[in-house]
Amino acid sequence: MKSLILSAVTLAFAVALPAHASEDLAKKYLCTTCHVVKGAKTIGPAYADVAKKYAGQKDAEAKLVDKVKKGGQGVWGQVPMPPNASVPDADLKALVKWVLSVK
Repeated sequence: MKSLILSAVTLAFAVALPAHASEDLAKKYLCTTCHVVKGAKTIGPAYADVAKKYAGQKDAEAKLVDKVKKGGQGVWGQVPMPPNASVPDADLKALVKWVLSVK
């Protein structure tokens, strides 16, 4: 019985962990210096606005992973986003997946 409860608790944490882990990754890689989760645009757009803009686009995840990795300018204004080439691809994918899930 104890192992069943422990398994259920472990599964619950595993399901909840990705969203929190991705916000932690955003902080770890200093993304939150320029972006907020929700609210008014600061230096860069709020993640909720990014999610809304790319909602329903089948290639959004790949497009944004590439954009975050290489950097860019012009989609959200003239302030450039610096490249993030040193961020591991798995972390980039996790971050972008999380950003696209923000409501």
